[in-house]
Order: sequence, then C-alpha cells, then structure tokens
Amino acid sequence: MFNTILFPTDGSPLSDKAAETALAFAQLNKAKLVAISVVQPFPFSPMADGGVVLDAGLYEEQMHTAAQHAVDKLGQAAQAAGLAFEGLVTISPSPYEEIVNAAANYHCDIILMASHGRKGLNKLFVGSETQKVLGHTQVPVLVLR
Repeated sequence: MFNTILFPTDGSPLSDKAAETALAFAQLNKAKLVAISVVQPFPFSPMADGGVVLDAGLYEEQMHTAAQHAVDKLGQAAQAAGLAFEGLVTISPSPYEEIVNAAANYHCDIILMASHGRKGLNKLFVGSETQKVLGHTQVPVLVLR
C-alpha cells in the first residue's frame, strides 16, 4: 500500500524514538524510506558593534554535520533492516516547505513525523512544523508522539 515513506528527522531523542516506528512501518510495507533533515540558517544577523559576535558560518556547518549524522544513523538502521533508503539534508528557513517538497519530489505515499505535542502559548509562539506540513501537503501524514 505504501511504497515510499518520508521521515523528517531533527536528530532529537523524540525523533530517534519515532524513527523506530518509521523503520517498522517501512518493513511492514516493504517500502523505501526517505529521510530528510532540514537545517535552518542562523536566525540573527551579527551586529558589528555588539559585545559577542556569533559565527553564522560555523553555526550552519555544525548544524549541517548534526543533521547529516541523524540521516546517516537512520540510513544504517534501514540498511540493517534490509530497506531501500535515501537520505538528504537541506538548508532552509522553512523546514515544512522542504518536507512538503521532498514528499512530492520523491513520490512519497505517506509522511511519518514526530511531534513534540506543544500546547497553548508555546505552540503559538514556537510554531509547529508538523502543523504546517499537515496544512500544506496532499500526502497523508502519520503523526508520532
């Protein structure tokens, strides 16, 4: 029924736990697993006359390395389970757009993704990439908590 499954990961413990479910779901369906990790660019522009200036390039490099590690870790687990796997790391200020585009580009039948389950003001201010994906994709989404 599902031939290609998209699994967004951020490398967090919650995402790692959801990865176990995604792997089992892919095995059950004998499906290809596509993993995506989206690195958001450094959110602030450095100030020239400020006290501490953060290196945006170093930040993005470290975030890209962590994202690649999360995708590679899932790839190793998929290989051990005998699953077809493809992984990608992208850089974008809008992770949900990258997830929705990847689902279309890889012809995914379903998106499996973790949700932190934020509520109230925290959800309002922090936002929910899961909620944004749900609102912008035509592909079924299975939300894992």
